[in-house]
Formats: sequence, structure tokens, C-alpha cells
Amino acid sequence: MVFSLPRFTRPQALAVCALPVATLLAVAALAPLPFAVAQPGGTSDVLGEHEGKPVLTITGAPTRETKGELRMTTIVATGPQMDVRLGDVIDGWFRTDRAVMPKDSVYPTGDNVKEVQKHNLGDMRRSQDDATKAALSYLKANGFDGTGKVDVKADLGKIGGPSAGLFLSLGIIDKLDGDGSGGDLTGGGTIAGTGTITAGGEVGPVGGVALKTQAARRDGATVFLVPKAECADAQAELPKGLKLVPVTTLKGTVDSLRALQEGARVPSC
Repeated sequence: MVFSLPRFTRPQALAVCALPVATLLAVAALAPLPFAVAQPGGTSDVLGEHEGKPVLTITGAPTRETKGELRMTTIVATGPQMDVRLGDVIDGWFRTDRAVMPKDSVYPTGDNVKEVQKHNLGDMRRSQDDATKAALSYLKANGFDGTGKVDVKADLGKIGGPSAGLFLSLGIIDKLDGDGSGGDLTGGGTIAGTGTITAGGEVGPVGGVALKTQAARRDGATVFLVPKAECADAQAELPKGLKLVPVTTLKGTVDSLRALQEGARVPSC
């Protein structure tokens, strides 16, 4: 027995082929994707207050009145249990104030909100401890007396993660010794930035720096301290009027801040 197959005109054939494609696109548009969408978050002056409470409380040694601001920066991402769909991803790709990131890079502990919060706050506590050790080690090495009696408490509320480490160290140094010559590390201006810190004073990368530069400029910063390994990312969407200063160590960061005050040359990305 012989069967004859129906013959379609070209428009009919295209219509038949387009149907499953359209169906697949519709499914893809509605299906949740393994991404998070991030945007610039808030900034906090570590020399001042966060949510009405001092960020740094230092006892055991006299502290100094400071001028200027040291602003740590943050990003805000869609929650671990929030569905991100194709439209959100496409929108994020075409906007300079959004970034599409793999979900597991933002939430490595999974989708459980409580576990994510616990992990991030744990990272912050460890970062605070390392920041204190790095700052006091730096001060001791530079002739500051009495570091053995100093106790530091940091309070950034529910902000989690390790990316405030560098700025907590700088805040401690500024409150106790300033630039070492009677002035402020900030030179009275607004310095922003990001970076992890080890107890030995090494600065590490954090991610999301292109969004953080936007948050910094929005909140009045003119200088942004960026881990050197992330210079290219920071330059990608650099706001006008914001100077990038790459850093690798706490000592090098302080040296660069002093050089800025003196009008001397500083490293650049």
C-alpha cells in the first residue's frame, strides 16, 4: 500500500515549523532560570552610623574625631527563592544598572533563606575579626602604642558577606591614628570601595564591583578603592567623576590614600 504525503506551500511549511518553536519560546519565557539579577545597593560610612548605631565601637585606646567618609559598598540581588525568568535575564543584559549572575555564585549554600542568612552573617563576623587583626597589626608595625588593649566591635546590621573587610580595617586605623601625621585617611573627602581582608592585611576580590562603583558615585564618592584583580570589571561601567585606585594590601591602600592627599601619583587601573 502506498501513502501520499500532503504537500505544503512554503508559507504553510513555515507556519507548521514555527508552532513548536513558538511553544518552546513560551515555555522558556515562563520557566525559572538558574540566575540572580543584581543591582547597586546601599553604602555605609564605617566612620559613622548604620541604621542609627555606630559602625565601629573602639575601647581600650583614645579615638580621634574624623572628617570625611569611608563608604563600604553593597549590591542587592534577587532572593534565593525568587524565580528569575527569561525576560528578567534579557532586561538585565541590556541595562547598565543590572547584572545577571549565576545563582550559585550569589547563593553558594542553596535556596534556604535562613541558611543563606546564617552563612552570610558568619562570613561578616569572620571578616570583622580579620579586619581588626589586620588593622591592629598595621598600627603596631607603624609605631602605634597600646594595640594590645584595644577592643573593636563592628555593627552593620543584617549586611552579610566578607566584602566590608578592607573598609573596616581602614576605619579602625583612621579612628585610632588617622594618616599617622595628624590628618584623616580620607583627606576630608568621601572614599568608597570594597574588598575582603585577611588577618595578614591582604586584599581580595569580591564580585559585583561594576554595580558598586555606581552605588559609590550615587552617594557622593570621588575615589573608589578596588581589588586590583577586579580593575577591568570596575572600568566596565565606571561612572563619570569616580577615580579608581587598585589595591592589594592594607599597607598599600593606606599609602595610596596618603598620596592622594599630597597630590602625589597613585596606582591606577
